[in-house]
Amino acid sequence: MAQVYDRLMESAPYDHWSEFTQRMVELHHPGVTQVLDLGCGTGEITLKLKDKGYKMTGVDLSEEMLAMAQQKAPVGISWLCQDMTDLKGLRGFDCVISYCDVFNYLTSEEHVQKAFRSAYEALEPSGLFLFDVHSIDHIYNHMYGQTFAEVYDDLSYIWFCDPGEREGQVVHDLTFFLESSVGAYERFDEKHVQQVYPIEKLKQWILQTGFDRVQVYSDFSTEPSEDGDRLFFVCKKES
Repeated sequence: MAQVYDRLMESAPYDHWSEFTQRMVELHHPGVTQVLDLGCGTGEITLKLKDKGYKMTGVDLSEEMLAMAQQKAPVGISWLCQDMTDLKGLRGFDCVISYCDVFNYLTSEEHVQKAFRSAYEALEPSGLFLFDVHSIDHIYNHMYGQTFAEVYDDLSYIWFCDPGEREGQVVHDLTFFLESSVGAYERFDEKHVQQVYPIEKLKQWILQTGFDRVQVYSDFSTEPSEDGDRLFFVCKKES
């Protein structure tokens, strides 16, 4: 997946994520300098925030994704291969972010709560934790039963989205054909499972972790809202 990820995400609104982060920092914790990006993938958001002046650390579980990120920024950003549910040695950050529905890939309540704890422990007092998830309405209305496909000269794919075994679960079945030599294509398949959780349950876990405030926004708006396809949680650690 890492070798085609950036091609598939060419139209992703990375600028919106970086601008949302900067706006939330201005509103809730001015003076942020050290930012930890959990589930950074190939580093697009990490790089954009570095360009805004933040000192960035990117964490991902995929060595292949991190290799792509390292090629883009061999210096100036720390790239670390770690599990976001069990971070090791990461402390002293002013802000922790996790975008592009990374938390939906944590398919058990236990793992979500462990990741919240990891983010909390990585933060300095008064630090911010920002993350986004798919809304329940979004997967029911725009994902279940949908098929997506693209054909390029050197790459094609077909992507099926179907309900999983549990309520609020979506299974992504992807088949890629990638040109390996002139006139020859290599097929590879991927299966990704995502889980959505009710807003109130996420809020409950966040507060139980120790954060003293949580606010929900939607679809990159900087006005609080719990109605949208992509929900953003802005959590403040006690001072």
